[in-house]
Amino acid sequence: MIVTVVKVVWAVAAIGVCILVLLHSPKGDGLGALGGQAQLFTSAKSAEDTLNRATWLLTIVFMALTVVLSGGWLMGTAQ
Repeated sequence: MIVTVVKVVWAVAAIGVCILVLLHSPKGDGLGALGGQAQLFTSAKSAEDTLNRATWLLTIVFMALTVVLSGGWLMGTAQ
């Protein structure tokens, strides 16, 4: 039962990470982005900061659940 719930949360986190990554705005301006000059003239937006935090949170949840599920730490067996 607990393994099934964790797998569902893991799948939702995976789909959520994919969606949130696709929602990010492109930041590259060709070779100018390599030196950090592209961010020199832009201001950080609240929506972008929230999107970044949500993406990182779901990524951490996804990676942690991947380790737990692959290690078989739930119920003592790998599934």
